[in-house]
Amino acid sequence: MNHRVYDNEILNELISKNEIADASKYLFELQCNDWKLCRDNYEQLKNVRVKKFQFEGYSIKAQFNPGRIISTSAKVDPKSIQERKCFLCEQNLPAEQKGILYKDEYIILINPYPIFPIHFTLTHTKHQPQRISDTFRDLLDFSKDLSKHFTVIYNGPRCGASAPDHLHFQAGNKFFMPIDDEADLIANEYGSIVVDKEDLLIQTVDDGLRKFILFESIQKNLLVDSFAKFYKIYSELMNESSEPLMNIVSFYDSEFGWRVIVFLRAKHRSHHYFEEGENKLLVSPAAIDLGGVCIFPREEDFNRIDKALIKEIFNEVFIDKTKLDELKNSLKTLL
Repeated sequence: MNHRVYDNEILNELISKNEIADASKYLFELQCNDWKLCRDNYEQLKNVRVKKFQFEGYSIKAQFNPGRIISTSAKVDPKSIQERKCFLCEQNLPAEQKGILYKDEYIILINPYPIFPIHFTLTHTKHQPQRISDTFRDLLDFSKDLSKHFTVIYNGPRCGASAPDHLHFQAGNKFFMPIDDEADLIANEYGSIVVDKEDLLIQTVDDGLRKFILFESIQKNLLVDSFAKFYKIYSELMNESSEPLMNIVSFYDSEFGWRVIVFLRAKHRSHHYFEEGENKLLVSPAAIDLGGVCIFPREEDFNRIDKALIKEIFNEVFIDKTKLDELKNSLKTLL
């Protein structure tokens, strides 16, 4: 990917100082200056319509974003994936797209079809499957190094990743997703403690819409070990030989360390996606939606969405309370 790496004096200086968040922000400016499609799509993003719904102790926004139609309606079955060119591989990237090499393994690229005001795809330089079990440490590194400005997310290969065949994370502006602000309040109100040690807090959370597990620690190795144990239990609970369905939001703060939210999924899309005619809702929940910004690329769906429909969609795509209780009990015995 070397010829995809921006050679720019200011950028190189920021990278040499390990100021990855500022370098990424500067990359955004360079790409918007050099790449018309990118510039136009970010300009259009300023005009998206948003509705906000208040639930008990947290909020969910709906965003009408026509630019996300390709991602939301992406065919991610194995046959479709096999038949299309991988749009994250170097040879298939747009000619204008360039980025920042990160640890010689990833390239930080501007996402030209944004949801966040500044939106990145953090793409592995090699074509390899989307998988978190052996890349969770990379997610933590990214969220720390980008933490000055950005939150990092992961979508599982069967619940939101539009390129399940190519390892990648995403990053976007901190506090754009309501959950960045609200996670602690939600956990205090709806959380159930699994582990509470000086250097590690793990809780299961059911806020009435979402079911997730919350990891908090300043110790990276402790988080990696805890996540590995959780992953094993969750895989067994869901009877999965491949990666169990999950989406992750990783937020880092220099004082408190990492706060990692793992959304626990039962399915990728609710029945609304597969309805015909006016009953159809083109919505495909992934990490950003679950973080509180639900994306609707069709205006008719955006106009129709309300609190009741959001609750229907979310309740259908998350695991049930029984499974969450089983997971909590198993984690307590192991951790």
